[in-house]
Amino acid sequence: MTTSSRRRVPGVTAFAVLLALLLGAPALAQPTNPRAVQNHTAEITLMATADVHGRVLNVDYLNDRPFTPARGFSRLSSLVNEVRAEKGAEQTLLLDIGDSIQGTVLGAYYARREPTADGVPNPVATAMNAIGYDAMVVGNHEFNFGLPHLYAFRDQLDAPLLGANVLEAGTDRPAFEPYVIETVNLRGHKPIKVGVLGLTTPGSALWDRTHVEGQLDFVDGLETAKAYVPRLRAAGADVVVAAIHAGMGSGSSYGDLLPHPENFGRAVAEQVPGIDVVLPAHSHTRIDEQFVTNQQTGERVLVTQPGSHGQHLSVADLQLRMVRGQWTVVSKRAETRAADTVADDPAIVDLVAEQHQRVVDYVNAPIGTSLERLSMEAADYLDVPIMDLINTVQAEAVEAGIAGTAWADLPVLSITAPLARSAAIPQGNVSVRDVAAVYVYENTLRGVVLDGQQVADYLESSAAYFRQVDSSGPHRRAQVAGTVPTYCYDVIDGVSYDIDLSRPVGQRITNLTFDGEPIDPQAEFVLAINNYRHGGGCGHPHVTDAPIAFFGNPDVQDLLIEWIQSRDVVDPADFASIDWRLVHQGTPVTVVP
Repeated sequence: MTTSSRRRVPGVTAFAVLLALLLGAPALAQPTNPRAVQNHTAEITLMATADVHGRVLNVDYLNDRPFTPARGFSRLSSLVNEVRAEKGAEQTLLLDIGDSIQGTVLGAYYARREPTADGVPNPVATAMNAIGYDAMVVGNHEFNFGLPHLYAFRDQLDAPLLGANVLEAGTDRPAFEPYVIETVNLRGHKPIKVGVLGLTTPGSALWDRTHVEGQLDFVDGLETAKAYVPRLRAAGADVVVAAIHAGMGSGSSYGDLLPHPENFGRAVAEQVPGIDVVLPAHSHTRIDEQFVTNQQTGERVLVTQPGSHGQHLSVADLQLRMVRGQWTVVSKRAETRAADTVADDPAIVDLVAEQHQRVVDYVNAPIGTSLERLSMEAADYLDVPIMDLINTVQAEAVEAGIAGTAWADLPVLSITAPLARSAAIPQGNVSVRDVAAVYVYENTLRGVVLDGQQVADYLESSAAYFRQVDSSGPHRRAQVAGTVPTYCYDVIDGVSYDIDLSRPVGQRITNLTFDGEPIDPQAEFVLAINNYRHGGGCGHPHVTDAPIAFFGNPDVQDLLIEWIQSRDVVDPADFASIDWRLVHQGTPVTVVP
């Protein structure tokens, strides 16, 4: 074994209309022993995690049990230690490809209850620092809790947070480091320089519009890669890695609402010469090893993706040979390793134990009693009380929020979707955990103004969730539900309507009434809506540019918790009613699970 040290060079840009490049000052890393260089060849190993979504420990807070299969940073840390022991720590790089701080009660608690933006340690940053990441790419869910929370995380993270195609609004200045160059120094040999370019899906401009509008611009990832890769090579990178928080699929599920492709990983591999490895994310897909041929050079680009939730670690081995004084990649291979093959790293468990326990105590706290079990299982084909509860709470919050404003006299409607069909408010004692399981996302509440015709249009868009059927049934749920995600199917409380499944998409809403009368197309309503929908999530019409009547931005989970606490008893008689149904030419459709 020879000895070596590593040097990190961050990238900073400000060139022309899109980007320019300045090299920052190097920062020395701690040296360890690499694998020996033999016959002018050397090996380096890239490790990647992605879409861990706040799973620091192998703990399912909503079900009070370990995850199966095992997952999370505490397991990933053990896998990383295993690889470093095998390969030699100094000749390994560890990257996270984004979506790490959001997705669990733990993440939400330290965003809202004890905000890390106020100086509280972020447990995700604590874990990642202890594991020893070399860089992280900003994912779309990093923006969910707002920029102060994200920037506090960035400040706490030891590794650079990359995002070359995220710019300060109205400028060419990157809001995050665009890339980093890691240098592995080999005694007696020319060092190996590894350039890591970070890119992210532009979807955050839509999904978190209220957090980023006027603050950040998201530009085309493919064009950004075309601009940066030659400059990374010119800066001396022997290996170029495109770490992309976007999938390998094509296009976007949001059509023209996004100005640039949501998933562009394959396009970068195929169209940008000079890339050795693409590490995608966002799609939650696991790719052990894949090769994509670059259309310009004919070179094979290695692709590996570790799936989601910290269940796997991607491991890519690159062999380099010194050719005419330059390190050149001559072979590549990759695999993913499963987190359930190792135990938790006790160092990570101990580091976050206190913060973990605070979350456990929080989710177990009782908040009231329910007279009935309120299940979301059938919520996409039946008007069930749990949906009425959510809509009632949202409508009441918006009504209170618009009191005394110009919108105060308008009727308030409310939308929600079956976010977790396996969840339920239990009969008997209700805890924070139960509410968080039913309303699983960290959405906030808005109120927008629509007219009656726009309400009808919105319902037609939502009704595209269903397949067209040839009878009133009985039908299995799979025969009725289409390919639209369940979380994109909204029901509206405050009006009554039928969804006629004998009709094609766009012509299904019948008998739409308000207060027992056909809805007036010109009448105005305030629609209680979450921030994801308001930002254009799922692509339903009219809401993104509708007048805003309420922008108090309360967390919907918190509203539900406070509503139950204030009443102590959850009685469906206080809020449940049958306001919509599925029909076939006027006859109710029967759906069985």
